[in-house]
Amino acid sequence: MQENINALDEIHKGACMGMDALHFVSDKVEDSKLKEVIKKQYQDYQDIKERIDEIYPKYNDGNPHETSAMNKVMTWYGIEMKTMMDKSDSKIAELLLKGVNMGIIEGKKILNNKNIDKEVKDIIDKYISMQEVSVEVLKEYL
Repeated sequence: MQENINALDEIHKGACMGMDALHFVSDKVEDSKLKEVIKKQYQDYQDIKERIDEIYPKYNDGNPHETSAMNKVMTWYGIEMKTMMDKSDSKIAELLLKGVNMGIIEGKKILNNKNIDKEVKDIIDKYISMQEVSVEVLKEYL
């Protein structure tokens, strides 16, 4: 049971962090196609987050973990610093790719090291697949 809770918490935090990052870069993007990519990725993360919110009560009475205020500030600050001199689509895609790759790694680690229920595994599989698609789409903007 605890493995399911931990897995859901980690993926929920990852989805929240992805949403934060996309929100922070969205105003820097000028290319309309990249803006659409960011909107789609944001919605994909939101779908994962909502799915976790739906099943979490089966495993725990509390709420899934979210990113802390400090993590949000650090994410915002990092994006601001890294785009201060270069706000190009390429730079934004590079930053997003780094985050997406971290999400894929975390998701794979959870799947490889946990004995989790099928519905939790299905959410993590969707999370990883969504990010793998994002990698391919974002590579076009490098």
